[in-house]
Amino acid sequence: MDLPCIQWQEHVAQKWTGLDPELKGHFTSLLDIDDVFKCTLTLTTQDDLDFVQSISAGHPVHKDTEEAAKCREKGNSSFKNRDYTAAALNYSQGICFAPQSSEQLSLCYANRSAALYHLRHYQESLTDIDEALKNGYPSHLLHKLEERRTQCLKHLSAGQKAKEDDDTPAAKNQTCPDRATKASAGALTLGICPKADVLFTAEKGRHLVAAERIAPGEVLLHDRPYSCVLIPGMEEVKGTAGRREKQGGAFGTEHRRCHRCLAETLCPVPCEGCSYSRYCSTSCQREAWEEHHRWECPMGADLRVMGVMSQLALRVTLKAGLKNIQMAREPIRDRHTNSEESNVNDESYHSKQPDPSMSHYGDSYLSVFHLLHHLNRHSPALRFLCAVTAATLCLKLSQAGPPPASWHLSRPSGANSQSSPHEEGGVTDWSSDMWLMGSAVLRHILQLRCNAQAVCMLQDTGAEISPVQSSREIRLATAIFPTLSLLNHSCRPNSSLVFSTGTRSDPLETDLCADFSGNVAENRSTSCGVTATVRAAKVITAGQEILHCYGPHSSRMVIKERQRLLQEQYYFLCQCEACTLQQQEAGTGGRQQQSGDGGGPQESGLLCGKCKGALKKSTQDKRKGFICTQSSCGHRISSSEVSHRLQEIRADLEAAVDLMERDRPDEALRLLRRTQSQSGLILAETHPLQGELADATARAYATMGDWKNAASHLEQSAAAISSQYGEDSIELGRQLFKLAQLHFNGGARGPALSVIPKVRRLLCLHCGPHCQELQELQAMEGCLQG
Repeated sequence: MDLPCIQWQEHVAQKWTGLDPELKGHFTSLLDIDDVFKCTLTLTTQDDLDFVQSISAGHPVHKDTEEAAKCREKGNSSFKNRDYTAAALNYSQGICFAPQSSEQLSLCYANRSAALYHLRHYQESLTDIDEALKNGYPSHLLHKLEERRTQCLKHLSAGQKAKEDDDTPAAKNQTCPDRATKASAGALTLGICPKADVLFTAEKGRHLVAAERIAPGEVLLHDRPYSCVLIPGMEEVKGTAGRREKQGGAFGTEHRRCHRCLAETLCPVPCEGCSYSRYCSTSCQREAWEEHHRWECPMGADLRVMGVMSQLALRVTLKAGLKNIQMAREPIRDRHTNSEESNVNDESYHSKQPDPSMSHYGDSYLSVFHLLHHLNRHSPALRFLCAVTAATLCLKLSQAGPPPASWHLSRPSGANSQSSPHEEGGVTDWSSDMWLMGSAVLRHILQLRCNAQAVCMLQDTGAEISPVQSSREIRLATAIFPTLSLLNHSCRPNSSLVFSTGTRSDPLETDLCADFSGNVAENRSTSCGVTATVRAAKVITAGQEILHCYGPHSSRMVIKERQRLLQEQYYFLCQCEACTLQQQEAGTGGRQQQSGDGGGPQESGLLCGKCKGALKKSTQDKRKGFICTQSSCGHRISSSEVSHRLQEIRADLEAAVDLMERDRPDEALRLLRRTQSQSGLILAETHPLQGELADATARAYATMGDWKNAASHLEQSAAAISSQYGEDSIELGRQLFKLAQLHFNGGARGPALSVIPKVRRLLCLHCGPHCQELQELQAMEGCLQG
């Protein structure tokens, strides 16, 4: 939920409608963020705070012994069904609800240790055993924990011995000849590559341009977010079957991911003050507390209803601290830079003009502060919603207690335990800094509408016993990446973006980081464990701008829809290469390009029902619809009829997928066969929907163990994906990866070895040489060649 909940939006809308016309006109005329916030702060009343309290009551985040017990019972049910993953997640939920040092907490830790033991997470199981004992586990049950501890230590000892045997020189040479190469990958390199320059023009603002030729696959930049907020409710726990999922319960990202670094974990460390926030480790828990959570913890329910954007804006402000905010507001000349003199309130200057002292890395608040906020372009009603939200959050924060002394430092520090703000000392209240903090929060809310980046990752959607990977892309979090924000938009970009998450144990993460100049520096503890990596998706020549897609892509959306969305959110009319080419073709009456070449997927791949020729959008008269491209035919079909038939195909596809989720692949296959025969009357083989039908059919065959037919239909799906996204797309790479799996499972050695190099090339191009799929691909290839 990026925006506040609908109840709050309606409340503020009524408040706006009821404003005195003169006051409303005065608010609309304000063009300075400080003035907007100060005006709104005088209009925010106790009634607004009470209304937030009433709706946040539906999202409680306090500790609750009864809820903890219910979660433990759900975990016991999953444990009896041998769904240990769901059991661990339910026990974790119980741990988060259970009050500190309670018997319920000790029981949930003990039970989770059992689930983790069965999942072979022996070290984590030992940690939970210690936590159970620390929180007063019943003495008459201690023998169970001691027996489990002995078994865990036994397994860990055996595993260590096996690892030592594998690490002998002979074993290294035999099992992994390229291990040394992988191990020497070095520290994670942050920043912009030496082959790219940051330039500035009045038209484009700051942007990245290639200083020399850049080859496909080369890394253009690595960036970490200044801050990010996890989006709740974006995924569900996977079971071995649909019925088991229902027994285990549904879990969102907030249950499976660290609320700081977004790493996936089955055994989160809970916040000691609330039942919502949880972390992958005690270090993440401590660093989140010092950085922002000490303030957010008592406001957890309020932040849930205020939306992700508002929470992220507040989090950025709290992380920065008072001194960083004050320094960012100073004129550039007062920061001892070589930039031209200017006034700090001149937004047209500061939003675009490059500042040599301003770092573009994720730990620089200056680079966040000076991003475009477009105050004068947001509608007055939206400005009012953002301002009232910021004012309400600040007033709520002031009611939670006085600020700790760390608010007045450049970054929060000094609190290694979860003490309340009341125990920190410092100034008596927030009043002297209220307008300064609120103005910063409002600035960031407005900035995030145009500069926020969705952190997206592939999520495995298949059953745990599925022989073929099934995945979809989900949004894990909303973040602010200062360096990534330099990239301008194109509907057909020349770069590719991937995210990695996790802790320092990840392949790309080390205790040290470096910039592209090779200078190594300590990896700051405040850096989030999320990394964005941008690679060249094609050859980028010297002087060519490096472009990124903001969402509306030419392979997924028609030009009118793309331009409308970009205008509404980013306030510009897109005139990128793809849009320009399509507009030129539309103006000259030329043919519609295939979607992979910049057209929209709904305007290509349609067949004439009479002659099987291609259909195109009718532009010659006022009648909306499609007309056959064969002059001897001239058959027409209305847009409404095309839409209706596509909806019918889509409904059948969704029904078939649902049948597979419920372990009924034979029924799904019958439905898919019938739908494919009907779709062939209007859809070409390269139409995206035809590709989805072929993919679902391949999945049904694979579930039934018919690898040959599964591979045949997946090849059809790959052809459609290639037509839509292009032969060098990551979408095609992932589809061919599934094809390699099918050939491997079916024992088709020749076809598998033929497709693997194509997959490797595409995955290396977009995801780099260390992605998980490439490791699996290497294992398959080694087995086939062995």
